[in-house]
Amino acid sequence: MTKDEKKKDLCPGCYCNDYNYGLGGAEECFSLKTAKVVKRKFVHVDQKPPWNQPAEKTLSCHQKQRYISVRPGVTC
Repeated sequence: MTKDEKKKDLCPGCYCNDYNYGLGGAEECFSLKTAKVVKRKFVHVDQKPPWNQPAEKTLSCHQKQRYISVRPGVTC
């Protein structure tokens, strides 16, 4: 399994994941090659502090609609 294939395992749930399935003729997501594996905490835009949910391993380019991603240690 190549490095990009391993990174693709972290794409589900990303707003841009459709590009991995050929949307608009794309062969893969435009951000996949430069993406780095990081730990992020996803916080819904309507969620009030404290943000106590655990951080998750994801890609640096991962986007979810109506969520922001913050560093693992941030609580508010």
